[in-house]
Amino acid sequence: MTVALSPSTTLLVARDFTDFRTAVSQSFVPLHVSSTHSDHFRARIRSGGADDVQLSEIAASAHVVERTPELIARGDRRYYKLSLILAGTGMLVQDGRQAVLHPGDVALYDTDRPYSLVFEEDFRTLVVMFPQRLLDLPADLVGQMTAVRMSGKEGVGNIVVPFLVQLGSNLDQLAGPAGVRLAHSAVDLLTTMFAAELDMARATADPHYELMRRIRAYVDGNLSSPDLGPAQIATEHYISTRHLHGLFQEQGTTVSGWIRTRRLEHCRRDLLDPVHAARPVAAIAAKWGFVDAAHFSRVFKTAFGCSPSELRATG
Repeated sequence: MTVALSPSTTLLVARDFTDFRTAVSQSFVPLHVSSTHSDHFRARIRSGGADDVQLSEIAASAHVVERTPELIARGDRRYYKLSLILAGTGMLVQDGRQAVLHPGDVALYDTDRPYSLVFEEDFRTLVVMFPQRLLDLPADLVGQMTAVRMSGKEGVGNIVVPFLVQLGSNLDQLAGPAGVRLAHSAVDLLTTMFAAELDMARATADPHYELMRRIRAYVDGNLSSPDLGPAQIATEHYISTRHLHGLFQEQGTTVSGWIRTRRLEHCRRDLLDPVHAARPVAAIAAKWGFVDAAHFSRVFKTAFGCSPSELRATG
């Protein structure tokens, strides 16, 4: 049975295992769910979200979730999911790694690659699902973070996890005026947490990692400048443009592509933010470095499938 608690918050109470199995695939991405306790299965899913960022609190009996290559082939939208264990335990397996999670622990996984989640007892977890484009870290580095246990009781996790727990307890806030900002804040905090984990793991192993971290921070701090480009970035970091292009090529992207992606995402956020509702689309585009309104509209529609005005009208 599904109950709408607010315009963007729902509560599903599964009557049986079949009900839950269907609900899981509808709530997230297509998944194969199995249980050795299907005769006495109990589950509840409470979900809310804003701007394609979804938070779901799941309380359920023991079961196994699998994302198979066949199921992956059915969809074309790529998401990251993060599980935060609130009670009980769980095990995440992906990319040849496995993470055993206890209350307060979090782990990231990629819906575009096979994974398994194993819950051997009753549990409760908070799942955050969001489009991969929202995580402004190189995909190859994020790929090293899947199925890696991160503690919510130390370091940056001690700041991020309590925020997620509070947001999960107040999902109705995602339907309000601050909903989009809260959803983006959650993803931004997760980005910070992942970056901190990567800093520790890569700072000494990769001689280019620190340089790329500084370059990405410089780009984000100068997106409003129409002159931002390879020459300016290379000069600022005392390297050649050829070296700069090589660094981005190693991460499967280009300098211009990275700048454009970051600008478009900031524009998208502002267009959905009620604070900027009275601001013209062209002014938002110019704020983030798009000086040609027609060009901005074209690249925006290519990236997001709708024009800036259409997004604002439906947001």
